[in-house]
Amino acid sequence: MVYKEIAKILGLDEVKDKKAAKILNEILPEPNFNILEKIIAGKDVIVFGAGPSLKEDIMNIKSKKLHKELKIIAADGAVKALIEEKIFPDILVTDLDGDEKSILKANKHGTITLIHAHSDNILKIKKIVPKLKKDNILGTTQCEEFGKLKNFGGFTDGDRAVFLAEHFNAKLIILAGMDFGEKIGKYSGEFIRERKLKKLKIGKKLIENLAKKSKVVILNITKKGEYLVAVPKISIEDLATLLGF
Repeated sequence: MVYKEIAKILGLDEVKDKKAAKILNEILPEPNFNILEKIIAGKDVIVFGAGPSLKEDIMNIKSKKLHKELKIIAADGAVKALIEEKIFPDILVTDLDGDEKSILKANKHGTITLIHAHSDNILKIKKIVPKLKKDNILGTTQCEEFGKLKNFGGFTDGDRAVFLAEHFNAKLIILAGMDFGEKIGKYSGEFIRERKLKKLKIGKKLIENLAKKSKVVILNITKKGEYLVAVPKISIEDLATLLGF
């Protein structure tokens, strides 16, 4: 699926998407995307989505102490659940719909924060981005990349986080808190249910398509949720064994 196809499904305003990107581009400092490669390349990476299984998945990871060994990427609202368990992600992928205090807290702690621009978050870009530490923020767009903004692929925060890990050649990508079902997780931030469900279907399809063609192995430890084509489900016990713990 490409932007034009997604825009048609969701009725996106490409003009406003580009306007949001221009505003974010003007606010951001000069970027250093090399930091993402240093964090991700050749590493075992876990991506936390904000689905209903999120909290249970975090506790399972903690039970095996894997959070201390894996590089952690949080998708938007998942950062709040992680911080509640005293886990700060290495990277946060966000369109600023999640808990503002948690976004700011993670950023202050040193989390590299990838801010995504789209037509619906212009006001949040203007409000929140100036509050963030300038040395660990980067920008992305869902339109053609330009200026200080990149487009690593994907559309929703969760699948964009997976595309990011794949783009920078993670050794292994593990999915957690990615249910993709009819139930929406409490950490999902602001949403309109019908639109959110459409986005989840898009995100699921994008991850499946990526998994089919990528050289990077993608595994899923999400406790519940939907079956993902080309993404094997694995227990936390088997994951710990696979990683040598």
